[in-house]
Amino acid sequence: MQRFSNTVIGFLNFFTLLASIPIIGAGLWMARSTTTCENFLQTPLLVIGFVVLVISLAGFVGACFHVAWALCLYLVVMLFLMVALFGLTVFGFVVTSQGRGVEVPGRVYMEYRLEDYSPWLKNRIKDPLYWSTIRSCVLGSNTCAKLASWTSLDYMQRDMSPIQSGCCKPPTACNYNNIETMEDPDCYRWNNAPAFLCYDCDSCKAGVLENIRRDWHKISVLNVVVLVFLIGIYSIGCCAFRNARRAETDYPHGENRMTKVKPRWDYYWWRWCHDKKEQLF
Repeated sequence: MQRFSNTVIGFLNFFTLLASIPIIGAGLWMARSTTTCENFLQTPLLVIGFVVLVISLAGFVGACFHVAWALCLYLVVMLFLMVALFGLTVFGFVVTSQGRGVEVPGRVYMEYRLEDYSPWLKNRIKDPLYWSTIRSCVLGSNTCAKLASWTSLDYMQRDMSPIQSGCCKPPTACNYNNIETMEDPDCYRWNNAPAFLCYDCDSCKAGVLENIRRDWHKISVLNVVVLVFLIGIYSIGCCAFRNARRAETDYPHGENRMTKVKPRWDYYWWRWCHDKKEQLF
């Protein structure tokens, strides 16, 4: 039972070590690709993959071979990882708390407004360089091509994804029969050319933010589960570190390793009096 924690940590880190290999492979494959959407995620994948690889390797070696310094490194990095994950989770919940769509009367789909989302997301999506990357990604995905064959009845009865609702059509409130009544600036940004459509509209940016908000919210919920799991592993790792420190010595747990104890100042006086007493009697 004393070495059970080492065995558990060894097995857990062996599996996470194997799991880091496809993560790094996916990041390297994306780095070679010329597709904008794939390059957008390559850096986080590589960072996560290498961090998991290093942590798992240190934990596996330290637990299986009782290497205290490797387990110490494992615990320190794991602590920083848990703190960073906790901060990222809190930030994710705060950022994704605002948003969601607006119902359109007589329609199944919803429309999205940029002003409804958190200031951090809005500032991020308004960055010209960032939006140019996302716009190219949306345009290359051919998402709007799926709506090319829709009829007027389809627009009345069928649902759309946030990106389709914001990027592939003008806002429903636009009345092109009476241009003077149109108040939404996106009505003037709309162009029916397949390469333009409403890709430069605020509604398109809002649709992208809605996709990001949904995905980020799911990841934040998953982060809570992972964080609880990491706390459990960290607790077992502390036990394994203690066992590794004991294994570095020749003394089993509980054995008194004190070979000499310096007596108090009055010990020799007490001993001399005791010996004299025995001699007299």
